Amino acid sequence: MFTGIIEEIGVIQAIRSGSRSAVLEIGASKVLKDTQIGDSISVNGVCLTVTTLGTAFFTADAMPETLKRSNLGALRSGSPVNLERALRLGDRFGGHIVSGHIDGTGSIMHTKEDENAIWICISVDDSLLRYIIDKGSIAIDGVSLTVVNVEENRFNVSVIPHTRKETILCDKMPGNKVNLECDVVAKYIERFSGFGKQEFNDSKKDISMDFLKENGYF
Repeated sequence: MFTGIIEEIGVIQAIRSGSRSAVLEIGASKVLKDTQIGDSISVNGVCLTVTTLGTAFFTADAMPETLKRSNLGALRSGSPVNLERALRLGDRFGGHIVSGHIDGTGSIMHTKEDENAIWICISVDDSLLRYIIDKGSIAIDGVSLTVVNVEENRFNVSVIPHTRKETILCDKMPGNKVNLECDVVAKYIERFSGFGKQEFNDSKKDISMDFLKENGYF
């Protein structure tokens, strides 16, 4: 489990591609402290297992499903990546619950400055938008952020100066893909409420997403 608080920006040093998978060699320093082979590190929000450790790098395998569902397949040598070690018992919890199992990707539509903050507008598929609510939590390339508002096919987040400095989010350009992990609470509520894709907007249900919002579950 992760918190969405990025520890450092790593750099892709090499990619060894197979027919459908890849081995990523990532230059880093801070996240290597106390890390052992077999530990988990979030790379742009994707939980990967450390397979090799060097003095200033580690390697991790990216499976076909990971490359298909995330933006890791678009990485190249020299690409910067957000890194976070898995949470350990006794660590401070500063963001929100992030599993490292992303739900899909969104696309940067545009960014704009708002005094000392940067607003980022991200387009997203309806299959993910259903889990994104105003003032809810979301992980974007592994960064824990609060949703400012949700519109028809997109949502906005506001990035504070510290996050801008310590992550790669504000270096993204329009059209770039970002990894998205929606709030796990929203997904569990849907699951426990017995909703399927066809039932999600069924107004005949006694329990609906509107009902849950109105009664303080979000």
